[in-house]
Amino acid sequence: MISINDRDFVKLTQFMKDNYGINLTRKRTLIEGRLSNIILEKGFKSFTEYLDYVFNDKTGDEMVVLINRLTTNHTYFMREAKHFDFMRDTVLPYLSESVKDHDLRIWSAGCSTGEEPYTLEMILHDFFDLDSIPWDTQILATDISNRALNIARRGIYSEEAIKDVPAVWKLNYFEKVDEKNYRVCEKIRKDVIFREFNLMTKEFPFKKKFHVIFCRNVMIYFDQPTKEELINRFYEFTEPGGYLFIGHSESVNREASKYKYVMPAVYRKVL
Repeated sequence: MISINDRDFVKLTQFMKDNYGINLTRKRTLIEGRLSNIILEKGFKSFTEYLDYVFNDKTGDEMVVLINRLTTNHTYFMREAKHFDFMRDTVLPYLSESVKDHDLRIWSAGCSTGEEPYTLEMILHDFFDLDSIPWDTQILATDISNRALNIARRGIYSEEAIKDVPAVWKLNYFEKVDEKNYRVCEKIRKDVIFREFNLMTKEFPFKKKFHVIFCRNVMIYFDQPTKEELINRFYEFTEPGGYLFIGHSESVNREASKYKYVMPAVYRKVL
């Protein structure tokens, strides 16, 4: 296992704290354990070489890989819960009236290990459960990391990861695997479509636009031109009246985007 020197350790842990709110100052061994293999795979001999490579990667791809390696155990259901409240109380009532063909198109971009799209799917099931006309509530969930997607597809999470899930959801949407783990039930899992996808792809392959796009805590790892280019592509693939949700530590340059600010970390493509 490769050791990390004090300078690189401070640099990395400060970055994680400032940009992602995660305190790894007591996780030196965890950092070394999770990143040593990829350092060797990339042909580097030290953390210094690897971190210089990551922080100088203009595409943001290598930062995504690093973040996935370090944050797998720090993701959880109901993260930034006000977004989900707004989705339930404002966005879905609007969409239920405006989407005449009942074909909802929602994209969780940078879905990591699946907590976000599964949470959204549970909200959809709750909201449309009593509707007499069936709705297509499948969610597209994409990530660049196959490792994260494999975890997401399994749908098995620790008791700690679901600690903020409402009790009624634990009853209706989870199955207990053992004393410490729960699995998202089949009716939720089958409605979340996981795919590997690089957000830096120049031409998005989607045939239809989305009513809602969630891309939270991903763009903070991109430089400003890359971020603005991605947001403009999101806008192109958002239905008029549709919404973009980003992380609370992120922002949209309103002078460079046509999205209109709605509330912190929520933007809309005006009709």
